[in-house]
Amino acid sequence: MSFTSGTSNPLTRSFATDTPIPSAGTLMAPFSESETLKRVKPSPTLAVTAKARALAREGKKVISLGAGEPDFDTPENICDAAIKAIKRGETRYTDVDGIPELKAAIVAKFKRENGLDYATTQVSVSPGGKPVIYNAMMASVNVGDEVIIPAPYWVSYPDMVLLAGGTPVFAVGEMADGFKLKPETLEAAITPKTKWLILNSPSNPSGAAYTEAELKALGEVLKKHPQVWILTDDMYEHLIFDGFKYTTIAQVVPELYGRTLTMNGVSKAYSMTGWRIGYCAGPEPLIKAMSKIISQSTSNPCSIAQWAAVEALNGPQDFIPERAAVFQKRRDLVVAGLNACEGITCPTPEGAFYVYPSIEGVIGKTAPSGKVIMTDEDFASELLQTETVAVVHGAAFGLSPFFRISYATSEAVLTEACERIQRFCASLK
Repeated sequence: MSFTSGTSNPLTRSFATDTPIPSAGTLMAPFSESETLKRVKPSPTLAVTAKARALAREGKKVISLGAGEPDFDTPENICDAAIKAIKRGETRYTDVDGIPELKAAIVAKFKRENGLDYATTQVSVSPGGKPVIYNAMMASVNVGDEVIIPAPYWVSYPDMVLLAGGTPVFAVGEMADGFKLKPETLEAAITPKTKWLILNSPSNPSGAAYTEAELKALGEVLKKHPQVWILTDDMYEHLIFDGFKYTTIAQVVPELYGRTLTMNGVSKAYSMTGWRIGYCAGPEPLIKAMSKIISQSTSNPCSIAQWAAVEALNGPQDFIPERAAVFQKRRDLVVAGLNACEGITCPTPEGAFYVYPSIEGVIGKTAPSGKVIMTDEDFASELLQTETVAVVHGAAFGLSPFFRISYATSEAVLTEACERIQRFCASLK
């Protein structure tokens, strides 16, 4: 095309089609969200982090306790394995649901740590833990199917069910019961439409972990309802405290093995959140269906991250209990600090790196701004504005009036945060 003929400005024309590029004010087709997208909401935890960053940009000294991310570095041997993989040229597409070497490492991990036998054809690897859940829901859930989600729950569970066309059904685990689902509550929630139960132990947000006896009791209920599949999210498996014995449901209730998807990942125990590797094992027909979803969506996880995960699972594990001990010390600091606050009651969790304290004692009080605190969202908002401490309100996790703190940060920061929260609570009238 020529830039010299006519009066048109070449900078407003497409090089490929010679058609005008729309300028400001040009009428364009209005964007409309799909009906599927309208059913979901953005992640509340990411929203809290964004608010904290905005205040920090204003020069305020914000303590952000919203994100669930270990503050430890990825171990050096894992990083070295990734570098070696790059130098070997392991930079091309892989099988969509994971390289054979990683699947073999996952099979060995499940056998070694959980007493579960899987073939590599029963294993799926995804770019993070979240896609494992999403792929399982998309591969199996039809419109009208119900998915039981114990509350409090990780914020993404309900929205992934909604994206798949299913209906979340919430079954509350009360604070008096350690935030754990009771067998009678599970029984009451199951209907002929129930397709899945999602279990998370230790839990995000409460840190609650199910004992072997508690899992067996839930298993007795599930054995009576053969249409119900179980997705167990074991992402925080290695972050357990006070000598807690960790078990997973397919391990302690073998009758459920054929309808259980056991999910895990390297994010938390190995401090590999950014590497984005999650994995699961379960019945082969489900794994194949999930592979079909992966093949038309994300395709394979990062090849380099997969080789790093091989080293994570096969390499030294001694640092894991050492880091868990650090988290336990932080937990104790935060539980004590929050229980010293007027109007707050903070249970002691068995695992993960979260606490989920009740603020029932501050509801109805007035903040220094003059706002009456009527909800846990009010509490979190006023705490951020008054003392620049960012936490996530309990309603985001399906149970109020509570809030969640991640204590995956230094003792100095946690001490300062607790002092600020104590000062805020003392200021309420």
